[in-house]
Amino acid sequence: MAAATGTGGVGHARYTFRLRLSSTARTALMAEWDRCRWVWNECVAKSQAVHQHNKATGGNRTCGSAQLDKMLTGARRTSPWLREGSSVPQQQIIRDFGTSRAKAVKDIKARLPMRQRAGMPRLKKKREALPTLNYTKRGFRLKDGRLYLAGGISLPVVWSRNLPDRPSSVRVYQDSTGHWYASFVVPAVVEPLPQTGAVIGVDWGVKETATTTSEAHDLPHAQHGKKAREKLVRYDRMMARRKPKTGQAGSKGYREAKRLRAKAHKKVARRRQDTGRKWAKSVVTEHDVLAVEDFKPKFLARTSMARKAADAAIGATKQALIEMGRKHGRTVHLVHPAHTTMDCAHCGARAKHALPLGMRTYTCTRCGISSPRDKNSARVMLVRAGLNPAGADGVRPSGALSRTAA
Repeated sequence: MAAATGTGGVGHARYTFRLRLSSTARTALMAEWDRCRWVWNECVAKSQAVHQHNKATGGNRTCGSAQLDKMLTGARRTSPWLREGSSVPQQQIIRDFGTSRAKAVKDIKARLPMRQRAGMPRLKKKREALPTLNYTKRGFRLKDGRLYLAGGISLPVVWSRNLPDRPSSVRVYQDSTGHWYASFVVPAVVEPLPQTGAVIGVDWGVKETATTTSEAHDLPHAQHGKKAREKLVRYDRMMARRKPKTGQAGSKGYREAKRLRAKAHKKVARRRQDTGRKWAKSVVTEHDVLAVEDFKPKFLARTSMARKAADAAIGATKQALIEMGRKHGRTVHLVHPAHTTMDCAHCGARAKHALPLGMRTYTCTRCGISSPRDKNSARVMLVRAGLNPAGADGVRPSGALSRTAA
């Protein structure tokens, strides 16, 4: 399996491939992970010790990458077990710890509510933490179709497509179902598609995942999670019956139920991903410019629509559309969602009050035009992006709220 996804950095993409491991390679990777997990836990302990010291004495000791690198150097000097593994993933896990801790400290200083904060890094437990090993360019190489990691670990890769360029880093990890993957970061390559001269506006929703200005490209709610709910509930009950007491390791039956539950969730996630990517590819193929609502579905998690919104996978579908547009050289405008359900796409008038969710038809009080609520919002996306829904002109109206996706 291979997937091209964004990495968060402009100009790079991540290609993920399945690994078929021998028992020797699996043992070597788990031994490497045990060392990295030990390094992470030492970083957590040192960070907590520094915090307690500063709290008790009013000092200003720090626990940055420099101090943690010195700690790792000293530990490798005194521990033969630690020296048996490569220093590359051990150094990278210190970088990951620093990033995680910096985000938590930033949220605390910003005084965000507890439910919105990133928690401080915690200990990684042996039976709970999934292995994740990061290697920079000097820690791996590709030769004869195999991935060679520092420390003499050789891994066969299932190459379902060719890499567009030499990778700058790789992440080797195990998912919740027990499968291993190698995820390569490579420079993004633009694959331009033929120009069509067409534009499209996209509005996100819960009744339909995406409503567009084109009838042929509306994305209905696939309800993958709802269809698999019976099976998921059964596995939840199996886990609840076999749940171990606090401080005890889970039984074999509990671990098996946990694996089956993870496998079912993974299947649903892949279906959502496949649906979103196929729809995004069809939209990008047939349109040159996309005006997409810059919708943040996170707030829906605290509403009565939380389950249905999560099943719609709006965030993942939106990201797939942006990445597909970037990959094929299309222009993607992200439109601010404020008042998009209150504005008239024909005359620009704004309703005096927000429309209740039960009102599915928008009727303008000024020009009298009526249209489906979501269709009107999709046309508003085009207007705010400076595109006329009828294609007559491309003049940006005053007060337009949009930005171009990087």
